[in-house]
Amino acid sequence: MRTKFVISLSVCLALFIGTLHFTAQEAMGASKQVLIAAKVKSAPAGLDDAAWGKARGIDVPFEGKEVFAGQHTSVATKAVYTKDNIFFLYQWKDANQSITKGAWQYKDENWIHQKGNEDRISMLFEINRINNFATKGCAIVCHVPDGATNAKDGKFGTLTTAEKGDLWHWKAARSDPAGYADDTWLTKISEKKGGRKGDKGSGGDKKNITEDKSKPKYMLAQGKSLVKNGILLASHAVEITDYSVFKDGDTITYRMPKIPTGSFADIKADSRYVNGEWTVMLSRKLDTGNPDDTAFNPKRKYNFAMALFDNSGDEDSYDSEVITLKFK
Repeated sequence: MRTKFVISLSVCLALFIGTLHFTAQEAMGASKQVLIAAKVKSAPAGLDDAAWGKARGIDVPFEGKEVFAGQHTSVATKAVYTKDNIFFLYQWKDANQSITKGAWQYKDENWIHQKGNEDRISMLFEINRINNFATKGCAIVCHVPDGATNAKDGKFGTLTTAEKGDLWHWKAARSDPAGYADDTWLTKISEKKGGRKGDKGSGGDKKNITEDKSKPKYMLAQGKSLVKNGILLASHAVEITDYSVFKDGDTITYRMPKIPTGSFADIKADSRYVNGEWTVMLSRKLDTGNPDDTAFNPKRKYNFAMALFDNSGDEDSYDSEVITLKFK
């Protein structure tokens, strides 16, 4: 069995000993944790920038849900901000890097989907107050009806139009290779649909599949390159006209990331997977000016919760308790 660790959408570190200082109470999640965002003059240029040494991190505990029930993990988390932008850094142990997301493989004159999903982490902030979110976190926006057999039967969203959430969703296969995290928001659920919406603009990913669903439709265009982890971007793809060029073992991306535009492109991402550990940095303007985003004011505090997915779908995740973000 795999022993990886994960995030939940109801919508994700190995510690650097000597640089992150956690109290026993924080590590155990004995009380509501506070993440202090430290003010820095210059934005961190990457995952190992000296600016991260200005921040005091916390070790956020996560509890497994559904297939991960009874399991626990943690994510070392830091935050810094400048005059205009905010940055989050996450590190967590993960025995296997999951970036397959059903990629195609050619074998014995047939195209088959490889087994495997992807690793993900997400954060949910309030745009407008979500009733009971400050104490119950993501559980309050996961609406599973009485008698449901599992979380797949539920809906994700708020109960009223007045309640709105800002959901940051980093995906190892579908967003990170493009250099972004999906920027989405939550609103009221309907009788038929959940309340999760993409921010204004475009983004997400494009399925690489023919109409008869038997094989990939696109391949890497001449003059273009695959990006991080051998992923094919939608903008680098061209329609396949000659399938005879492929040989056994060839693989092609199934869920091709798109370069986002508009408000959907607000959250930039950088990541690294090495020695069984993910390190992920997400950044965004403090105030984007967009109504589908939380406007951060350094004079205020903000509640948020996180989910971690380990090679799994939305219903199978690890969830954190509510955390308070404060600016120093």
